[in-house]
Formats: sequence, structure tokens, C-alpha cells
Amino acid sequence: MKINNSFFEELETLGSENSVATELLIEKVKSAMIKAARKAYPHSEERIKVDIDPLTKKFAMYIEQEIIDDYPIDENEINIDVARTIDPNAYIGGKILKEIDISRLGRMAALSAKQSIKGDLREINREQMLNRFESKEHECITGKISQIDPGRGTVTIDYEGTELYLFRNEQIPGEILEEGKPIKVYITSIIGKNKKPIVKISRTHKDLVKRLFELEVPEIYDGTVEIKAISREAGSRTKIAVWSKDPNIDPVGACIGTKHARVKAVVKELHDEKIDVILWSEVPEEFISKALAPAEVLKTIITSEALKTCTVIVPNNKLSLAIGNKGQNAKLAAKLTGYKIDIKPQFDIKTNQEAPELSPDFVPAEPQEAVTEEVSEEIQNTEIPTEEKVSENENQTEE
Repeated sequence: MKINNSFFEELETLGSENSVATELLIEKVKSAMIKAARKAYPHSEERIKVDIDPLTKKFAMYIEQEIIDDYPIDENEINIDVARTIDPNAYIGGKILKEIDISRLGRMAALSAKQSIKGDLREINREQMLNRFESKEHECITGKISQIDPGRGTVTIDYEGTELYLFRNEQIPGEILEEGKPIKVYITSIIGKNKKPIVKISRTHKDLVKRLFELEVPEIYDGTVEIKAISREAGSRTKIAVWSKDPNIDPVGACIGTKHARVKAVVKELHDEKIDVILWSEVPEEFISKALAPAEVLKTIITSEALKTCTVIVPNNKLSLAIGNKGQNAKLAAKLTGYKIDIKPQFDIKTNQEAPELSPDFVPAEPQEAVTEEVSEEIQNTEIPTEEKVSENENQTEE
């Protein structure tokens, strides 16, 4: 039998909407129709055949009948005399196809077929999603902003025909996004891999910075320069520690680039987020001192290796710089190094006595769980310099 053109048009539309080839969709329809027919003809089992041809607009179902010279006991058999009215060349022991009236399958069979096709499409979509994104998990991709929900703040991003959703809490604070613009995002994870995969993306994840540097710095991509640690406060500042096993390579210079071109490219992508590129050191005291850049550090004392605690002494006029606005610089340095950092001024602001830690005879006391009340008060009462003043004192690269 022939089916009107709308069936095949809908079939093609369904395939296009789900990014499924029409040929594959036809196979799924065949499979679903066979399952439905078996419920209507339970004794026919594997004898049911389906023929769908979009070119001739043919859609037919058959039962393969065995030709006998006796009276048929069920629909799987046909008498030779009847068979020859259909095919003059029929012979005993041969087979002939009897067309099934699809309308006889009934409403329940049609519903079952429809549900089966939906299930097949879900599985195809799941497999396609995994095939497309599983290898990109924890990587940076470039998509196009297709829609922005002004109410919820959710941004819809088109990536090769797949819609991904960048939620408000994964967006860089203060960044203004525009429809139609390209955007780089980091795939944090793929959840629901065995059911309905959901690709989670972010612009605030610290590893987005790592992937952006890999794109801009060939020495990182090929492994000559290694990113050892990253700490980030999205939209404000990132600290990145780099190192190279090649003594002839300057890892910080490689990341910054000629005329700061490489780091500027990353900064631009991150909505002008400031970036401190720091030389990593396996010596904790050196690494911690560098991590507090742009502040000058006079001395770093490891108070406990086990608890990862230390005390850092800085000049009084650099104390606010070391702490940073709302403690940001100190917090990022702590995250970068893995150490709890207790920052103290060179001279006590009340007695003007030099910090005892600067004495060559100083022996660290047992570390305290919290910062001392005196230092906490010092931090709270310290005047935080303006961004312009901070910039004047920065020795590390910041953009």
C-alpha cells in the first residue's frame, strides 16, 4: 500500500529535528511496527516483514506464508491454489508474502509503535550527545550565543546544532553577553550519561583559564611549560603558577608573550579579569612569597608542614597590598599554594617593634587554628589602597 506524502514529510522533519539520518529513522520505524504487528499476530513471530520506501512512498507490512497443498491451520500457511491466484509461479514448499492491513493493528498497537519510536529517538540522542561531548569533557569549546533569558539570566549557546545552557551562577560577574556573539565555555561535566545526558558548562571554573592559556601559549600545549596551580575569583582576579623543566625556558615570559600579547588575549576573553602569572617553586617559602605578588615579602616562615600553615612578614606600607581588597589577594595566594597564610607587618603599629619572626634566632611556635586577634584587627583596620595605587606597585604582570 501507499501512504500519503505527509507521513514521509513528517519522517524527514523528525529526523532533521533530532539530527538523525532518515535511513536510520526508517529502520527504527520498521522495528517499532514489527513489534506492534507481533502483538496483533502473536503466532507469526519472525514471519512479519515491513517494507518502507521513501522514494516510491511505499509502506507495507507482510506475513511470510508457507505454501502447502492442504488446508492452512493459521495465517502462516496458504493453500497452493490460493497462492497461484497471487503468483502463478507459486509452488508447494515455497513462500509468499501476504500483505497486512495496517489499520487492523488497532489503536493500542499504533500507540505501542509510537512509544517505541520515541524510546529509540531518546537512545539515539543520548548516544549522539555522548559521542559528541564525552571526549570534550573538561575541555574548552567555542559556541554561539543564540538566546538570553532576561528574567532568569540563562544563556542558550549553540554548539554544532546542540543547545547548551550557561546558567547565571556559571557566568562571569559583570560580563555583558550578546546574542549572536561567539563565546568560549568550559565543560565541567556530563551528568546522566546512562539516561538523558546533560552537558554542564561554565565561565567561572578555574580550569577555563588553564584551557585558554593552552590555546594561546604553544609551550603549555606541548608540555614545555606546565601549569602547576590556579586560583581564581571569577570576574576579578586569577593567579596562575607556571614552571618549566627546561632551564632555557622562561615560563612566566612564555605565558605573558611579546608585548603581553598572550596574556592579554586571555584577559580579553575573561572580561578583563586581572591575571597574575607566577613562577612556581618546589620550595614552599619561595612559592608563597611569589604568590602574594604584587606585594613585597620580607620573610616567609613555615610554622607547620603537617597543617600547611605559615607566617609571612611584609613591609608595613605593603600590608594592605598583600592582603588585598576584602582579603582577596591573601585568599587567592592561600588557594594557590595550599597554605594557610598569616600575614604580619614588619613593625608593630602600636609599639613599633620589629616582628620577632625577622630575628635569625626565631623559632616558630605551635600554629594556631585561627589568625590571632591582633592580626585580625590589623587586617580589618588596614586601609586598602585604590586600584591605581596597587597598579603602581605591581611587579608581576597584571592585565
